[in-house]
Amino acid sequence: MNKDGCEVFVSDCHVRAAVELINHTWDPVVVSALRMGPTRRSVLLGRISGASDKVLTESLRRLTSHGLVTRASSESRRDTALYELTALGASFASGPLAHLAEWAAEHQVELSSRQPPAGGGRTSEPA
Repeated sequence: MNKDGCEVFVSDCHVRAAVELINHTWDPVVVSALRMGPTRRSVLLGRISGASDKVLTESLRRLTSHGLVTRASSESRRDTALYELTALGASFASGPLAHLAEWAAEHQVELSSRQPPAGGGRTSEPA
């Protein structure tokens, strides 16, 4: 068994379980946005540029099912839901997610130089 807890990289591997938490584009962004504390959905939507209403809803459902986010009623307005990180979500945000963000920032030039051009690598010029 290797240090990642996997003898062979199979479906129940720890690496695969960890990657599932960042597999969806918006999930890590939502977790990062929730680091500021309990937040109404409408505020999250405004805070996360580019995310649609549907995408945010799906992301919050996934993160809740993973145990990273919890949904509660606001004390001041019972009809308003607040989303916040659970203890597990906070440890994920301040640990592995923060380290991944630091790594990406350190290697931004190398990573962006290897990105395919917008449009999936197609050019507007005829072949």
